[in-house]
Amino acid sequence: DLVLVVGDVNSTMACTLVAVKMGVAVAHVEAGLRSFDRTMPEEINRMVTDILCDLLFTTSPEAEVNLLAEGVAKEKIHFTGNVMIDSLHFYAEGAEKSTILDDLSLEPRAYGLVTLHRPSNVDDPTVLRTILEALGKIGAECPLVFPVHPRTRAVLESAGVDLPPERVRLLEPVGYLDFMKLLKYSVLVLTDSGGIQEETTVLGIPCLTIRANTERPVTVDVGTNVLVGMDGERIVSAARTALAGGSNETTVPELWDGHAAERITAVLESYFDV
Repeated sequence: DLVLVVGDVNSTMACTLVAVKMGVAVAHVEAGLRSFDRTMPEEINRMVTDILCDLLFTTSPEAEVNLLAEGVAKEKIHFTGNVMIDSLHFYAEGAEKSTILDDLSLEPRAYGLVTLHRPSNVDDPTVLRTILEALGKIGAECPLVFPVHPRTRAVLESAGVDLPPERVRLLEPVGYLDFMKLLKYSVLVLTDSGGIQEETTVLGIPCLTIRANTERPVTVDVGTNVLVGMDGERIVSAARTALAGGSNETTVPELWDGHAAERITAVLESYFDV
């Protein structure tokens, strides 16, 4: 009767195209997010998916503004909140039981957490080298833990940067519950992820996003997120400011309360007149 697609990955767009061509209605969870940077593969996925969908579930008010500007009918758009935060709340107890801090001999609030995976950051060894050198400087002041994405691992060796393990500790990728435990008890996060910008905002963890733009501006406007680009000096300076407690006051965005899925379900029931 209806296909529900989530996020902005290639399968999101592909599934939408197949469903629409087969005459099946499509609903998009996390609709309307825009970085306004079409060099990002995800931006194309988001735009194509949204223009084809029958129902669009948004995570923040500016997403509706984006959709209306692109000609999406207002009656298709529903502000329901963020299902990623539903997951965060739902699995909080399970994450708390993770033993990863003990396994890695980490003290709470005594380390920073790093993730890097975007092609713009890791596929060019020169860019990656600049970021890694910045991480090395930050790690001298606050040890960093870095679960390495397979994409990043492939380029890391060729970058030619020596990262002392006492400054930047490279790990194999970790599962969701272990990662949430690492995230919750970190003092600082450096990332190029989209979802982590949201999770850190809810958890109140300073987040430095190593990108020139973000499709989640609400995390910058009211949350803990700071866009620092790929400039090494700027990354180090922003990290020192965050570690010194120089972050602005933050709030949790509207409807990021762990009940987004319930609101989505209510809209679907109405759509099918259940």
